Amino acid sequence: MTVRFAALGDSLTEGVGDPVPGGWRGWAALLAPALSPDPVEFRNLANSGALSRDLLVSQLPTALALRPQFAAVLVGGNDTLRASFALETTARQFASVLSSLTSAGAVPLTACLPDPGRLLGLPAPLARPLARRMRGVNAVVHALSAHYGAVHLHLAELPWTERRELLSADRLHPSTAGHQLIAREFHALLAGGGHPVGAAPARLAVRSPGRGADLWWLATQGTRWVAARSTDLLPGLIALAVLEARHLLRGSTRRLDRAEADATAAIIARLTTATHDPAPNRSPAPAPAPAPTPTPTNG
Repeated sequence: MTVRFAALGDSLTEGVGDPVPGGWRGWAALLAPALSPDPVEFRNLANSGALSRDLLVSQLPTALALRPQFAAVLVGGNDTLRASFALETTARQFASVLSSLTSAGAVPLTACLPDPGRLLGLPAPLARPLARRMRGVNAVVHALSAHYGAVHLHLAELPWTERRELLSADRLHPSTAGHQLIAREFHALLAGGGHPVGAAPARLAVRSPGRGADLWWLATQGTRWVAARSTDLLPGLIALAVLEARHLLRGSTRRLDRAEADATAAIIARLTTATHDPAPNRSPAPAPAPAPTPTPTNG
């Protein structure tokens, strides 16, 4: 029996950071043949820059037409990098995608995402607003993954900054080794959950990106990548950074963290009430432990 696997998402799931002749490969392609001892039909619908709305409007209809048994749904990082970011909007779009897929009988694969400011080593006034947004998105993903019975990977907790070889030259996407790690982690979760998976993805020999690779990426792609996002993100991020700096000087950043946590909890409550039914005929996955909220610093 052929098993069908559809991957929805952005550049992470598209495979950026794991180059092969003709394009990208990525964790989803590495995981696909390990999903079953039977043949696996894989379709990667992810594309670089995708937002939650893109998954709902553009990728989901194609995925549903494929009638997949498994569907990767990794999104949210690009949403946090937009001046128009609204957590409730992102959360509702994510919930709609999960609801549609589980109603069609697919097992969703989800993951929380690393904080981009931490990966890039941004200064506090820039990093903290992005981290706050990412915490909100991840809290929503945790809660909705449990609600809809998804196989959820705590991807944000993998050692990205401790093991440089896991990150590509851009320091935002996994390297080939990082994509392999994600594939193996998802396979372990599926096997542990009783899914009849095949053999684990093979460990392929890879080399860590060196300083030369970092410089080459900056020279050939990095400037263009930053410029493409600056037209939208940079003005709003500067305003957020100014506000953050004021709170840092006043020692009142806890107020911003508390407001974000309260707003996130209210959104989750609205989206996981009885009127939003979880996947039919499937026991919800155990609720993942909430990610610890870092103790804010005021300097």
